[in-house]
Amino acid sequence: MKKILTYGTFDLLHEGHIHLLRRAKDLGDYLVVGLSSDSFNEIKNKMTYFPYQSRKMILEAIRYVDLVIEETAWEQKISDVLKYDIDTFVMGDDWEGKFDFLKEYCEVVYLPRTSEVSTTKIKQDLFNQAHA
Repeated sequence: MKKILTYGTFDLLHEGHIHLLRRAKDLGDYLVVGLSSDSFNEIKNKMTYFPYQSRKMILEAIRYVDLVIEETAWEQKISDVLKYDIDTFVMGDDWEGKFDFLKEYCEVVYLPRTSEVSTTKIKQDLFNQAHA
């Protein structure tokens, strides 16, 4: 069984998230998603609309996702790769090169992002509409 791992915040789920999860799952048999905890998002200076438990429930309902684990620190990636016996680590290409240190433990793949959609853009568009 080929296991795949990806990470993200997955707030305000949109088609770009689904495309990433589908393409990640297409690379193997079992997809593990590391979901940023609320406290980790604070460290990253990210504010989510939905709390961790809601984002986790939504991800668990997606057919491509086999397991959701909590991401609490940048440093946990190596231990997660080892703990879950990961074959391939997948991230969007906006992270290109940032996780190459994992190549010692597994294959690392950067997938192209879905153009024209992002949670940041959605939040900005909603803010602009509310203040127009």
